[in-house]
Order: sequence, then C-alpha cells, then structure tokens
Amino acid sequence: MNDPAEPSFDHKGFLATLTSRPGVYRMLNGQGDVLYVGKAKDLKRRVSSYFTRASNARIQSMVGQIRAIEVTVTHTEAEALILENNLIKSLKPRYNVLLKDDKSYPHIYLSDDPFPQLRVHRGARRGGGRYFGPYPSATAVRETLHLLQKLFPVRQCENSYYQNRSRACLQYQIKRCTGPCVGLVSPQAYARDVEDTVLFLEGKASTVVDGLVARMERAAHDLAFEEAARIRDQISALRAVQERQYVSGERGDLDILASAIAGGTACVQVFFIRQGRNLGNKSLFLRATDDTGAGEAISAFIAQHYLGGNAPAEILVSAKPPDLDALQEALSAQAGRRVQISMNPRGERRRWLKMAGHNAELALKARLANHADATARSEALRDALGLSETPNRMECFDISHTSGEKTVASCVVFDAAGPVKADYRRFNIKDITPGDDYAALSQALRRRYSRIKDGEGAFPDILFIDGGKGQLSAVAAELEDLGIHDLLLVGVAKGPDRRPGDEQLFLLGQERPLILPAHAPALHLIQQIRDEAHRFAITGHRQRRAKARKRSTLEDIPGVGPKRRQSLLKQFGGLQGLSRAGVEDIATVEGISRQLAQQVYEVFHGSE
Repeated sequence: MNDPAEPSFDHKGFLATLTSRPGVYRMLNGQGDVLYVGKAKDLKRRVSSYFTRASNARIQSMVGQIRAIEVTVTHTEAEALILENNLIKSLKPRYNVLLKDDKSYPHIYLSDDPFPQLRVHRGARRGGGRYFGPYPSATAVRETLHLLQKLFPVRQCENSYYQNRSRACLQYQIKRCTGPCVGLVSPQAYARDVEDTVLFLEGKASTVVDGLVARMERAAHDLAFEEAARIRDQISALRAVQERQYVSGERGDLDILASAIAGGTACVQVFFIRQGRNLGNKSLFLRATDDTGAGEAISAFIAQHYLGGNAPAEILVSAKPPDLDALQEALSAQAGRRVQISMNPRGERRRWLKMAGHNAELALKARLANHADATARSEALRDALGLSETPNRMECFDISHTSGEKTVASCVVFDAAGPVKADYRRFNIKDITPGDDYAALSQALRRRYSRIKDGEGAFPDILFIDGGKGQLSAVAAELEDLGIHDLLLVGVAKGPDRRPGDEQLFLLGQERPLILPAHAPALHLIQQIRDEAHRFAITGHRQRRAKARKRSTLEDIPGVGPKRRQSLLKQFGGLQGLSRAGVEDIATVEGISRQLAQQVYEVFHGSE
C-alpha cells in the first residue's frame, strides 16, 4: 500500500498536457511499480475516464494508488494493442486481466532433410522445414504422429540415431518406417509418403485417398496384388480417420473461444479446428474480477494468446471484444493474411460454441472448488501449528540419489491456492561425500536462500523438510549461518512403520513430535507438499542419471569432437564395432592420428 503521506497524483495537470493520439499508458504507484497497462485510440479521453467515472471498487482502489502515469504514443490503435500485450506479458501488472497459462503450444514439425523427419516441436521456429498445428497438448501431437506412422511410414527418429544406423531398426520390421537410414527405400517413394503426410496434415485427406485409389488400380492392373492389398488397407484406415476426426461443415482453420467468469478467475475454453479436423480442446485461465466482462476476458485472451504466436484464419467467440477492430487489424498484420473474429454463429457452429461455453463453466467450477479446498487446508494447517495468520507461502526440500550418485535436491513451493510450479527449483549437488544427505541439504538451502536474500524471490512462511530431528537441526544451523532467523521450520518424518497417516511433525524447541489425525486436512496438505518435493527430486535425479549414462564414452577424450566421433561411429557401425577395433584400424579413419587412436583404444581396453 502507498504511504498516506505521499503527495497524491495531480491528474488535472497531467491531463492538460496529454495528447489525443493513440498509444499505451502505464499507471504507477509510489514505489514505481506498474499497477495497470492499457491502450487507447484517444489517450486523453481514455485516461481522463479513470478520474471522472471510476465504475467499480477495483478501479477506484487502483486510482487511489496512482502516483504517476507514463505514456507511449503510437501511430495506430493496432500498434498500441501489440505494445500493450508485450508490456502486460513482461510486467504482469496487478490490475490487468492476465493469462495464467501462456506456454507455447506444440506443433508437428517436418524437417527439410533429404529424407525428412516428423517430430513434435515446441518453442521458437528455427531453420527450414514446415510446421503444422498448433495442437492443444503434446498428447494430441503424439497421437497424431502415431496415427501417421501407421498411414504413411515417414521416419520419426532423431537425426543422431538415423545418421549412425548400420542396419534397419525395429520400426522397419513392424512396417512403421521404410528404412531410409540404410537405403531400403528410394528417394522417390519416400517423397511420395512425405507428400501424402503433408496433404493429410493440411486437411486434404480426400486428395490422398484419390491418389491411393489410382495407385491401387495400377498395382492391380500390373498383377501386384500384395501391393494393391496394402494400399487398400491404407485407404480403409484413412477413411476411418476422416469419419472420426472431421467437424461437420468445416474445411478451414478455426478456433472456438468461450468464457466463464467467477471468483476472481476467468476460464476461456478453446477448441482447435485445423483444416476441418478437430485437434481437441483446452481450458486456459486468466486472473480477473467478478466485474470483468465476458468480452473483456475474450479480448485479453486473444491479445495475450495470439499476438506473437499463430492465429488461425477465423476465431469464433462467445462475446464481442470491445476492441474488435484493433484485434483483427493487429492479428491480420502479424499473420500476413486476413484474420476474422466472428460472433453469433448459426447451425453446427452454434452447437460447438455452446459446447465450448459448457466446458468453460465446468472447468472453472472445478478450479474454484480446488482453490476452496486448498484454502481450507491452509487454514487447518494454521490452526494445527498454532499460527496467528494463514500461511501464504510454503516450501519443502527433498534429496534424491542412488548410492550417492548424481545427487539432486528439490524445492517445491505452495501458496494458499496450491502448487506454484513456476517457483520450483532443482539443484545438482556437487563436491560432497556421496550419500551425505545433510551436506546436500545444506548446499541446496545455501544456494536457494542466498539468492532470495539478494532479492531474487520471497521467503516462505513455513519451510518443510523431509526428515526428522537430524535434518531439522542441519537446516537450522545452515539458516543461522546465512543470518536467517524468522522461518518456521517443520520436519516431516514418516513414523515408525513409514505408513501414510503416521507422520510425525518436528518443530524446533519441542521435544515431542506433533502427530495429527490421519484424516486431518492439515496433514493432507503436508503430505501433498512432501510427496510433491519427493516426486520433483526423483524426477530430476533420474533425468541427471540418464543423461550421464547416455553420454558417449568418446566425449571425454580430448581432441575427439563431434565430427571425429561421428566419423568413428560411421566407420565401425557404432560403439560396439569400435570397441572391437585395434589401434591400427582406428588410425585409418580420416582425422585420427596414431596417438589419438591409442587414446580411443584405451577407453575400451585400458592402458597397458
């Protein structure tokens, strides 16, 4: 909150000099924090409206905190919309409607290699090739890739695997690949499968079927009955897919958006239609208030979700955005084609939009119920530990390793609404005695809270440790060395029989542990936090261990870089063949000297 002694904002003096051109405005409080970012076709008219007709309690509260306003003038309202979106994403102002799930969506990527590869892609687009999507989830991409593997056997293996094959893999044996890695398919035949794949992903399955029918008839005419039967089965599978996946009456790219608002949260349900195929749906949530309008939520979602990403040719919405024209102009300019935002559909589209609205309401109710449950459990924890206030932030550490190998520490964060996964952290533990969990815990705490002391994050109200008195004492000593004295520490031990529900809670200064009933909501919250820390630590440890074991033994040899490694593996058909080679054989590979060949040989056989 602002200090009442601070001078109030002289809005009359500010408005007297403000331009009427389009632009973006940023409202700041006394500490210089951005409260709100907005855009306007007429800056003077829009900003003055906050001081002449503050419509609700939220706006009145914000206006009371304003101590400065910064503006950026743009040429058009569409330019202002793009700038506003960028600022909202980077600054995350308190009073803006914010999209909580702003992750990039996965696509299917077809590389531009001589024998192209199909794979899932998420993130920035780099290099050549083609991208198809977006898909609502990685699961939807994997299902589509699995289907394509049955229909058109285009390779889906990684290039590092593909380039080092000396014989066809299992995918070739089960007819999910045509073996381009070892020359079992001609470039022309492979290109035909790639072309069919592209047509299918573009929604032109009928064209693919027509081509397959023609090829089947030619094969039958040439008495190649096995080939004709294979193509017949391919056509049947493709037609079954068409019947199952196409949306009646749609043959283009369309997203269907419907919103529901309650309890300070807005849910936007998105159905993805690409080239007439229903790719699935997804629920996304925005921070809002009960007086946020449906159109305002839709507008915020479209701007934050599509600007800087990929917009389909048409977006069908359940409520009209107040800045409809600016949104269409900005999205069309970004896409290099017309992007239309439509309302009030009829027929089949109306049914789809109604279904999206129903899904949005159900998803929002489920989320609010989970939040209410989480709040109740936080309040129960407050009462169980005898705290004066409900804890707003809780952290838990755990350690995972296998016989001391590749130790990883995890830190998970919960607030009153549940997990805060953006604040989770993992620490790869180094330079300790293998298996020394106390040292690992101390190192993780030191790295975590040293950064927070430097201003990178916030301290928790409660710090949970997976362990008993020993771990608790080690944590207390480490925090004392860091000069941190006001954290509530709770050790969570599993109890004599290590059964869920028998946990013992250890607090500093208390001899006897606190034991809560197995049905207590406070204990359920502690168990969830502890189990999440355990899961996060184990996952990190397994990933680190797997990465270490996948590392080629050649990578540790000085002078053997990626090109020489590749030459060695190609010449000998992999590590197994290389391990059987003698020094003289290794030295025949281009770029490998006799001395380097001896080093490679010693990796497999040791030095004499």
